[in-house]
Amino acid sequence: MTSPTVTVIVPGRDVGAFVDDALASLRAQTRGDFRVILVDDASRDRTAEVFAEVAAADPRFQLLRHEVARGLGASRNEALERVETPFVGFFDADDVMTPHALESLVGSLEHSGSEVAVGAYVRLRADAAGHYSPGVVQPWVAASTTPARRGTTLAEHPDVSGNIVAWSKVSRTELWRREHLRFTEERAYEDQVVAQQLYVSARGIDVLPDVVVQWRERADGTSITQRRHAVPVLQDYLDGMRGGLAVLDAGEHAAAARSRVRLILGMDVPALVRVAEHHPDDEYRRLLGAFTRDLSERAERDGIALDADSAALRAAALAW
Repeated sequence: MTSPTVTVIVPGRDVGAFVDDALASLRAQTRGDFRVILVDDASRDRTAEVFAEVAAADPRFQLLRHEVARGLGASRNEALERVETPFVGFFDADDVMTPHALESLVGSLEHSGSEVAVGAYVRLRADAAGHYSPGVVQPWVAASTTPARRGTTLAEHPDVSGNIVAWSKVSRTELWRREHLRFTEERAYEDQVVAQQLYVSARGIDVLPDVVVQWRERADGTSITQRRHAVPVLQDYLDGMRGGLAVLDAGEHAAAARSRVRLILGMDVPALVRVAEHHPDDEYRRLLGAFTRDLSERAERDGIALDADSAALRAAALAW
């Protein structure tokens, strides 16, 4: 068997309804020189069983199991310690990887010598009957990955800072070791900070407009990004965005920070305002109002303009 070139880290907890599709999409990759580390984070459903069956049937898959749930960040960090391949990527066990994803991302890095390759992604949404189908590439995703570039930098392409998910990228393992990069643990939105650390530290970034992942928006609303109505999740979300901006500020990447502020105020804040308007807990509005005031001051100082709809929703948050 060919020596593996890339390790894909796949944490999962209670994703039994989707894990078959996720692992099938990995096994169907057009590039087969990969290794997969499956991390069962104390699942209470069939996730553990499916992980074990695939690991037993395919030598490219290795299984780690937790008796007590530790979360996405800790699961990814544990697996990172075991990576021996030149490249590493991440994948969530309820999503779908497109067939050419590893071929495109790893191949780009091999050709360019860059340290991070970033691909596009789409949402996978359910219809009324519960059948999932992929949507289109959203504008902020397209801005981060279009047009294709090889060997670019954060300074040259600041909009890449808007691609903050862990699973749309492949990077050189050496970059993680050299910069001592790890995911935040015991918090949601653990990939916001590390994504900006990758961009700031990388000696070359490749961006690809190819869709590499279909990101599932679960019909039952149980994924972490669908639970932002909970005050603790909102706190983690806001802290993640603040932390990512702090990385860009510390690295003196002003253009990337402006791009990120514009995107947060234009997309994240309006969506949260719509939740806050009907939320039963005033603490939700207080947290969002304070966050929005901080970012609005930055936007005014830096001359960042917003469209009329976003500005109106931001004004509502400023009143809290």
